[in-house]
Amino acid sequence: MNFRRLHLALAMLLLIAVPFAAQAQKGADAWAEWETLTPEGEEFSVSMPKNPTTETATFPYHKMELNARLYLATSAAGPVLAITSLSGIKSNPAAYTEFARFNSYIDAFKSFFPPKIRSKDTPTKLVLVSSRPFNGHTGRSYKMTLGDLSGTVHAFVTRKRFYAIVSLNTKKDEALEEKFLSSFVLPERQIEQPKVADSDAGVNSNGRPQNTESTNTENQAAPSEEAVARPSPLPANENPEPATSNVPNPQPGQPNQKKGPISGGMLNGKAIYLPMPEVPPGDASGVVLVAIVVDEQGSVTEARAISGPQHLHAAAVTAARLARFAPTLLMGEPVRVSGTLSYSFVKSN
Repeated sequence: MNFRRLHLALAMLLLIAVPFAAQAQKGADAWAEWETLTPEGEEFSVSMPKNPTTETATFPYHKMELNARLYLATSAAGPVLAITSLSGIKSNPAAYTEFARFNSYIDAFKSFFPPKIRSKDTPTKLVLVSSRPFNGHTGRSYKMTLGDLSGTVHAFVTRKRFYAIVSLNTKKDEALEEKFLSSFVLPERQIEQPKVADSDAGVNSNGRPQNTESTNTENQAAPSEEAVARPSPLPANENPEPATSNVPNPQPGQPNQKKGPISGGMLNGKAIYLPMPEVPPGDASGVVLVAIVVDEQGSVTEARAISGPQHLHAAAVTAARLARFAPTLLMGEPVRVSGTLSYSFVKSN
């Protein structure tokens, strides 16, 4: 009797296990096939598991309406691979910096993306790791935590769109993350050629009269509300980015020459965001001084190590480039500032 009961119990376990095994195999097979995704109207290409889901939506952001596209691959085992594409904040260097535009897009991404993966109440944390320019495009690398998921976000902004490449998982899988993130490709950013004004007003390059009425209308067209980035306070767990400020135009008759930076001395105490450098392995002790130049908006545009242990220079310079400052005003006008940042490396026990 006991022998028959044992056989019956084993048979029931097999009946239960077979569907689960088939489901797991089906999930594994789905992620075994990958394809190169090059969506129409986008600037990127990427390798993703075959047949990802796609979604197109619009959502309000301050007084603007942004367009969003989501390319998503998920698995019952936990991995989430996604590309979030946003547009609606036009590039306008005369009104705001590229960093401010990028920062607005990151803020919008944090509103749009998490509810697509977990519930709206799921805690979300996005921590800046490093600057990550790519083929001339402004970029940043982040660590993201979304409930039980954690992983990496690479974000880039082009003249037309913003892209966030997301790899999240319930467990660490470096091979899967690297396979996906490293496959993302953007074309080289094209340098805009300045427009050359005609020497004789009202005459075009062919020597024929221009339609001055239409030309004046074009020159007077103001950017729409949607074209202006509106920087907003970031959540407490987000790292601050530079604020915007309008740089005054030169007065009529004055040459449009960029003034040299003023001396600011030691700038550690003046930073509004001063990330610590990543400590390299080995004997990492000593003090490194980094000479920097801060632009009118408070972003570090130049950084070079001028003293300290050679093997610590790269880490200090990388951290210095991520520092942010409030704009410095001279007679009411924002100016560039040169100075020094000091980084003290202490050997850990």
